[in-house]
Formats: sequence, structure tokens, C-alpha cells
Amino acid sequence: MKTIAALIASAAFVSPALAGGLTTPVSEPEVMPAAAPYVAPGMDWSGAYVGGQLGYGDVDSNGDGLDGSGWLGGVHGGYRWDMGNFVAGAELSYDKASIDLGATAGNQLDDVAALTLTAGREFGRSLVYGTLGAAYASATVGGADLSDNGYLYGLGVDYAISDRWTVGGELLQHKFNDFDGSGTDLDAMTLKAKVALRF
Repeated sequence: MKTIAALIASAAFVSPALAGGLTTPVSEPEVMPAAAPYVAPGMDWSGAYVGGQLGYGDVDSNGDGLDGSGWLGGVHGGYRWDMGNFVAGAELSYDKASIDLGATAGNQLDDVAALTLTAGREFGRSLVYGTLGAAYASATVGGADLSDNGYLYGLGVDYAISDRWTVGGELLQHKFNDFDGSGTDLDAMTLKAKVALRF
């Protein structure tokens, strides 16, 4: 009898401890940080460069029939400053031209040189820029050698195929008012493909 009473007392004592039942511990869910947005690898455009270009030009005049189109090509060199997403620079270029001006034999645009300032924005390994500067052109008209200063403006894009080599294109508008005192205004639009080696 005492044994039964002892068992009942033990059961009564243990029951409140087990009232909640057996529970499995719950682990807190692991919080994973959000993935950082993808950013295209940038390019440091700072430094000097030299290269060559080949393109096509179209010349229009306000009179004398000095109009024509043809090929041109040459060399260029410059320096750029990379200021984050903004890139500025200066460039000197020279193009030898083969553009006949009008129906008269011997009338032609001989060459064009330019000193330009550029400013643009980089997008990964691409650089889109505008350019503005001074131009100098020489031409043969009616057997006379003529030359004059003018100005140019345009747009361009470069793409870095490696840390040292770039390829690109450039569309420029040249303007020469009263070319060498002839009373003729010359406008020349050029589209050129460019390749350059960076230092």
C-alpha cells in the first residue's frame, strides 16, 4: 500500500514538469545578405595615346562648285584625364585627303589638321564624348595653293578592347568661312574609324 501511495505521489510531482510536453528546439532562420548589384568593370582612361584613322569626307561650298567627297586618313595623338565617370582630354590630328572639289581637274582638298578638346562619360569599357576645336585645311583650287583656319565640332565613341588598345569612331563637322579670302565658305563632314595605343 505504501508502494502504491509512493508511486501516486511521484506521478503527481512529475506531471506538472511534463505538462508542456516534449518540444523540439526551433532554430532561427539564417538571414542571407542581398546580393550587390552588378557593376560593369570600369576603365581608367587617363594617359597618353597615339593612333591612326581612316574615313570618308564630304565637302560642300556656298559657291564656285567646290563640292566633292572622298577618302582621308592619317594619325592622331592626345592625352586624357579620367575623373571618375567624367573624362576630358585634348587631341592633335592630321589627315591626308583625296577629295576632288568640283568638275575642274586639279581642284582638291589636300589635307586637314585639327587641335580639339574632348569631354565625355564612360560606360564600362566604352567612352562617349563630344569634341570641339580648331581646324586647318589646305586645298588646290585653279592651280593655286590655298589654306585657311576654321573650327570643328562633333561626337565620338571609343571602346577599350584591352588595357592598352582602343577602337572607335568619330563624326565631325568642319567649317571654313571665306576660305583663304576666296569668298567661298567650305563645310566638310567626316566620318572616321580610329584605333589607338594607350601608354
